[in-house]
Amino acid sequence: MTAITLGMPINYAGDFRETIANLADFEGVGVRRIAVPEAYSFDAVSQLGFIAARTEKMELQTAILPMYSRTPTNLAMTAAGLDYISGGRAILGIGASGPQVIEGFHGVKYDFPLGRAREHVEICRKVWRREKVEFRGKHYTLPLDEEHGGSGLGKALKIINHPVRERIPMLLAAIGPKNVELAAELYEEFQPFLFHPDYVDAAFGEPLAAGKAKRDPSLGDLRIVVQSAALVTEDADQIENALNTVRHHAALYIGGMGARGKNFYNSLVQRYGYVDEAIQIQDLYLDGKKAEAAAAVPDELVRAMSLIGPKSLVAERLAAFEGAGVGVILASPAAGTHRERVDTMAALAELIG
Repeated sequence: MTAITLGMPINYAGDFRETIANLADFEGVGVRRIAVPEAYSFDAVSQLGFIAARTEKMELQTAILPMYSRTPTNLAMTAAGLDYISGGRAILGIGASGPQVIEGFHGVKYDFPLGRAREHVEICRKVWRREKVEFRGKHYTLPLDEEHGGSGLGKALKIINHPVRERIPMLLAAIGPKNVELAAELYEEFQPFLFHPDYVDAAFGEPLAAGKAKRDPSLGDLRIVVQSAALVTEDADQIENALNTVRHHAALYIGGMGARGKNFYNSLVQRYGYVDEAIQIQDLYLDGKKAEAAAAVPDELVRAMSLIGPKSLVAERLAAFEGAGVGVILASPAAGTHRERVDTMAALAELIG
């Protein structure tokens, strides 16, 4: 299973300093990527800069920077700075987030996520190549001229520093068909959510094929990055507790992340074939019945998305992820103590080889 890179997300709700103090233990057992999320918590970049100073080889992924809260050139500068201080280990993960966060927390209009994601790629790569940033797109105009509301005094500039790499890998978080197609066309990596490896063709097959047909060969193969809860144990109670945590987490997204008729995660689960179940989960969740919504999440879906159980079962799930084209697994260890979490990651690293 050498095609898979083992990574681990950092929980922004946890004790960040304690986690980072122990990060060398995870790097020592084979964790090769760390991913720091950014919802409406502390920013991810300052934390990744701290991690860069505490690690030697781990890839450092932003997971996920919203496109709307930073300009494309600011994202490019940020990624170039992180790449510099880490010696070329940055992965720029971006995504659209959702109107609840973008309009609610940032006060920025949530519009044209697909078009903006396309223009971000071209602008970021111009910056990293140290070209003068001149761009005329539908959503971004650089320099901003009088025709588009500027003063007319803007100059076409190039980044002062020399980036470590001319092409920092870019990852797009996507689950909708059009965004998945765009990721397969223009991005080095693609990160879906609530990933069911057995239904990858049903959910993503057509858009992945369409995007890859237009892909520049110089980008290399598209890497699929997925997040999965992990616990390697024979203990039935621990297994059930871990699966129950996944169940509640899935219900939050399937049922609560969005309005009726506009919930991307609900639509994804329906593409997996759980149409009636997805509708029921949302109805229960939006009616305030969160426990009932979690109980309605299909057990097959919960287990398929997870790396939870005895070593032999986890090995089977890893093989399923690899067979679905997954290149990076961000495993969230579900154990209760630091030592047990390290042991879980060590067991996964051993299985991956």
